[in-house]
Amino acid sequence: MIYKEFQDLKLSALGLGAMRLPTIGGDDSKIDVAASEKMVAYAMEKGINYYDTAWGYHGEQSELVIGKLLSKYPRENYYLATKFPGYDLSNMDKVETIFEKQLEKCGVEYFDFYLFHNVCEMNIDAYLDKKYGIFEYLMKQKENGRIRHLGFSAHGSCEVMKRFLDAYGEQMEFCQIQMNYLDWSFQDAKGKADLLRERHIPVWVMEPVRGGKLASLPEQHTATLKALRPDESIPAWAFRFLQSIDSVAVTLSGMSNFEQLEENIRTYEEEKPLNQQEMDTLLGIAGEMLGKKTLPCTACRYCISHCPQELDIPALLALYNEHCFTDGGFIAPMALSAFAKEKLPSACVGCRSCEAVCPQQIKISEAMSDFAEKTNM
Repeated sequence: MIYKEFQDLKLSALGLGAMRLPTIGGDDSKIDVAASEKMVAYAMEKGINYYDTAWGYHGEQSELVIGKLLSKYPRENYYLATKFPGYDLSNMDKVETIFEKQLEKCGVEYFDFYLFHNVCEMNIDAYLDKKYGIFEYLMKQKENGRIRHLGFSAHGSCEVMKRFLDAYGEQMEFCQIQMNYLDWSFQDAKGKADLLRERHIPVWVMEPVRGGKLASLPEQHTATLKALRPDESIPAWAFRFLQSIDSVAVTLSGMSNFEQLEENIRTYEEEKPLNQQEMDTLLGIAGEMLGKKTLPCTACRYCISHCPQELDIPALLALYNEHCFTDGGFIAPMALSAFAKEKLPSACVGCRSCEAVCPQQIKISEAMSDFAEKTNM
């Protein structure tokens, strides 16, 4: 197992994420405890020492199960991470109640790593609002030794991350972002990594294979990669990409069966970063994948000056592309929830003035109509 130095700790470069544990009958809230126990035992045996859970995972059952499974091992043999569930605005005034309950659910006296969960457009104002006292409370728990290391996860834009970092950045020790070779440009993971590097904050990675989308590729792309590394599996390419980013410390994989765990552990027995040709090839494949399902908006912003509704069309198209490529998902609706009603896709009047000046000749009005229909927003 590869290990990364973080302050005075050595963390396994591969962490076990407890968001996609094996389930019974396809019911996400019914974790297959026996199968999960086997996975945790193997992970511990092979050197994984970082375990990531959260309040809302598996219908609020993940913390209970992962805490129970880890309780069989000496506390100093693993690092446990969980998060304050700010993805739900109704939780903002309950930080003390939730934190105490999390300790109880996990059966521990402290968390090695604790995060502000999912900093994004929807909740940034609440996270920064002092009336909730979230930051102050968590800092107090750190002073008391009940949080060893404090950080945050983010699905929001670079601008949202900058706002959070401007307020709390000096106290943030790590940041968890969605990073993979598809999102390097698509969700500007590169820009986010650069921002964190400027602040000297190490990167924790989530969604390294983008929920399984990068675990298998079309035949032509598979053949291209096999020609470069005949013995490398397709999922391993996603992890080798991350091994090529020097600011990445821990990569979390939400492995849902024992076979995935075995394969990923084999990948992390040694580092094999990509050379420039391999990196260019992989990013080229990502571009081809995106090009087939996304609109070619370059954010030139010509459209905005011609929109009678003054919609932020490039921002809306970026979210539309995310929603279409993912076949749904939570990111676009979550971001749209922070828009004023008169700035949503449904506010488009279909005048096509924007289309008259679009260098890419995108049918923007049709995209806005489709987006509004897909999200009811």
